[in-house]
Amino acid sequence: MTSVSIPEKPIQKKSAINPIIIIGALFFIFGFVTWLNSVLIPYLKIACQLNNFESYLVTSAFYIAYLLMAKPSAWVLKLCGFKNGMAVGLVVIALGALIFIPAALTRVYSVFLVGLFVQGTGLAILQSASNPYITIIGPPEGAAKRMSIMGIFNKCAGVLAPIALGALVLANIDSFNATLLKLDAAQKVIALNGLASRVILPYVIIVVVLAVLAVLIYFSGLPEIDTEHEDEAVAAANSGKDSIFQFPHLILGVLALFFYVGAEVIAGDSIIGYGTASHIPLSTAKYFASGTLICMVIGYFAGILFIPRYISQQKALVYSAILGVVLTGLALVTPIYVSIGCIALLGLANALMWPAIWPLALSGLGRFTKIGSSLLVMGIAGAAVFPPLYGLLVDKLSAQEAYMMLIPIYLFILYFSTIGYKKGKHVIAV
Repeated sequence: MTSVSIPEKPIQKKSAINPIIIIGALFFIFGFVTWLNSVLIPYLKIACQLNNFESYLVTSAFYIAYLLMAKPSAWVLKLCGFKNGMAVGLVVIALGALIFIPAALTRVYSVFLVGLFVQGTGLAILQSASNPYITIIGPPEGAAKRMSIMGIFNKCAGVLAPIALGALVLANIDSFNATLLKLDAAQKVIALNGLASRVILPYVIIVVVLAVLAVLIYFSGLPEIDTEHEDEAVAAANSGKDSIFQFPHLILGVLALFFYVGAEVIAGDSIIGYGTASHIPLSTAKYFASGTLICMVIGYFAGILFIPRYISQQKALVYSAILGVVLTGLALVTPIYVSIGCIALLGLANALMWPAIWPLALSGLGRFTKIGSSLLVMGIAGAAVFPPLYGLLVDKLSAQEAYMMLIPIYLFILYFSTIGYKKGKHVIAV
């Protein structure tokens, strides 16, 4: 079986647990920061008086950094190594969170978007380091299981993030909206400035936490992994290869990740807006994103229990893609509360896609692992493309009908999980 390379020097026994705990903490952090966007979209829509398309530029500004900064992220890792690269990523995220303070004080949407781009840049570095690290740190057939454990940290943070931020910035938001309609222009500006200022305290706390974690990571005993070493089988398979583009299964994996992240972010970040568009009070709808994330946590637990003991990570990806198509189809034709439930359940369909795509795409890369990882991180930019397209469809059609765009996304992932992951190499399912 072709696989990603294993470190030439095994991790010392005293460090065997610590790497999982440390990387788990990092997955919690970037899960928390990422899923704040589900609240920022409706919050900034009100505070900055935006339409649906404009409000979903939150995801574009955040995730486009993964495309633009993935290559520099690879350079950072090559220069600093995995551990120090993680510390650098945390510092950059903290700088992005810090930008939210002048953004809130001026209530200028473009400044918020700059802050989100800088946060995305830090996360690109962090993801480029942490995802291949957890993939390579143990046997390749158990990579999806380890990624599922990381996913629980990530999505538990995602459950908490919209609840915590929503409680602070969307408190009494329905009565605020009702009052806003009765105010004259000058009073409206004052009220909106007050709403914008609500975001300052939580982001100051985020800055402090990230700075402390960066110091802790820098001085931690996290071991470095040698991705330049290739075992004999991988070296033989890669003989004569001098470009990452000679691995077609990786390129298809990048595309699969591009589509998957777009679908995941639509399911998590649009569900609040879907509820309010269906005349459900925002004070109630603000909890819907946590429902999607709870379903993802359930999916990750299933991955831990069943992969690879009862099902391969490749088969898990097949079944997840099929479930995504079925749930999307039901969401398009069922009554509103059932439809919202189907969108929340997409969290279950999406849960095992990330853990499965990474090891399938990185399989057999050997010395090309770091650059392959940076390309996969670039695939996260799918979240910069698809949510605004969803917002545009909402403005043209309806919040429910716009979900039809998810069906071709899941069909491509189904293609990768059945055929695409084998392109250019002879493998069995891992």
